[in-house]
Amino acid sequence: MQLDLVPLWTGILGLGVFFYVLLDGFDLGVGILYGFAPAGGRGRVMNSISPIWDGNETWLILGGIGLFAAFPLAYAIIIPAVYFPILIMLLALVFRGVAFEFRFKRPALRRFWDRAFCGGSVVATFAQGVILGTYIQGFKVTGRVFTGTSFDWLHPFPLLTGVALMFGYCLLGAGWLIMKTEGELQSWARDAGRIALLGVLIGVGIVSIWTPLVDPDIAKRWFSWPNIVFLAPIPIVTLLIAWGEWIALDRLHEVSPFLGALGIFLMSYLGIAISLWPMIVPHHYSLWQAASDQSTQAFLMIGTLFLLPVILMYTAWSYWVFRGKVRNDIGYH
Repeated sequence: MQLDLVPLWTGILGLGVFFYVLLDGFDLGVGILYGFAPAGGRGRVMNSISPIWDGNETWLILGGIGLFAAFPLAYAIIIPAVYFPILIMLLALVFRGVAFEFRFKRPALRRFWDRAFCGGSVVATFAQGVILGTYIQGFKVTGRVFTGTSFDWLHPFPLLTGVALMFGYCLLGAGWLIMKTEGELQSWARDAGRIALLGVLIGVGIVSIWTPLVDPDIAKRWFSWPNIVFLAPIPIVTLLIAWGEWIALDRLHEVSPFLGALGIFLMSYLGIAISLWPMIVPHHYSLWQAASDQSTQAFLMIGTLFLLPVILMYTAWSYWVFRGKVRNDIGYH
């Protein structure tokens, strides 16, 4: 009897995507907020993420390679469908990294590179949201081949999720700045967090209504009996977390706003998983149908089980080393 590795690979990929969204999400959010931050506090905004921002993208690489290796059919269908948003995202991330480095090395052009860093963060975030929205709405597939066009992502729903994710990342970024800064900059981050939270709630609400209206299978999963009873806690808990987030922003809590933002993302992530399970290519192929053969999964699992703890350890260590508040006299070198 062979061990079924598909659930384990699903967990690894799900973990990788979730960690990427949370970790790179907050530093992309900080990058977006950077363009609107008070001029006197921008140095601290940048210094809050400078030691750890590039390491967060490790999870993006893990997710892409894991999808290619463990679920090659899904990779072959999904990537052509979202090729242009992925290309835009990667170019924006590269441009953002260049802007980050040149901001410190070319002070004479700092204003230009500041705008470039903010712009790269905006574009990368929007592209990620478009990829997510395209994935949720599904793909045109004939047999085992994507038969849509390279511009199927130019649809109101993916564009909406792109805007919603920008608000979501800004909420994460605001929570991070509240933890890492003090004084007027922290107060400004709280105000930004309130605006972002309202945007997130509107975006989540629209997406939650839109998806069951356009997909009967999702509507049946959420609203048929007895599923409606078992799944009702998901939106209820999400609203309670959002309410707690608003209170935390209003009552000057320092850690709770970031944890509340994480909670909202976790519940949204869980909601998407419930809506689509067990499909990895929505409406066409399940996780088991798209998986690579058992020997390939087993071979790759050996290396992954060694690599994953290393990634977790150095990620945790870097955050531990650079814990605490950011001050003007602590810079990036």
